[in-house]
Amino acid sequence: MTEVEILYDKKVKCPVCDNEFTTKKVRISKLQLVKQDTDFMPFYNEENPIKYSIFVCPNCGYSATEDKFDSITNRKRDIILKEIALKWNKRSYGGIRTIEQSIEAYKLAIYIGQLLEYSKIEMGSLALNLAWLYRLKNSQEDETRFLRLAKAFFEEGYYKEPLSNANMDEIKLTYLIGEIYRRLGEREKSLKWFNNVISSHGINSNPLIKNMAVEQWRLAKEG
Repeated sequence: MTEVEILYDKKVKCPVCDNEFTTKKVRISKLQLVKQDTDFMPFYNEENPIKYSIFVCPNCGYSATEDKFDSITNRKRDIILKEIALKWNKRSYGGIRTIEQSIEAYKLAIYIGQLLEYSKIEMGSLALNLAWLYRLKNSQEDETRFLRLAKAFFEEGYYKEPLSNANMDEIKLTYLIGEIYRRLGEREKSLKWFNNVISSHGINSNPLIKNMAVEQWRLAKEG
């Protein structure tokens, strides 16, 4: 199947400047999951949807994930108009994206997330997805840099934010912090977080995540 058949155009209206544009999305139903890394990065037989997760307005530069794109107040709109739109060199990310264009889109979204004070866990998810894009590009140094950023955001969110508001449950977040520490070579810290998953009980328990934590704890211990 070609890229053209896998992708389709979605019409979008920018909530900041009211510009109407189209952006590519991936037909998930046409994809087959080939494997998933231990930090949940998915690999498919065709185009990876991560590349198209960020909507970018070509007129003003406002960038965000699809689920966040329309969630903008007047105050935040003014911030975008002042800090992004006035400096924006108009360009489109609405066609078939190269990995470099997808990386640029995520960096824009992260910058905007900081301007608009997204939650730390939302910021961590953006940074993790950017690390995954660098993994697709086989750029290990950049992948490591954004894994460190994702870990910092996730850990701060874990301690300072109500996890009930996050799009990630506590046990998954705990595991993910441990796995990122393991990938960064910080063995003792990874073991601590994996132990928290393994010792969880009741409503905070998740057998699948627990089993993954046991396996990754063993890898960390051996490493």
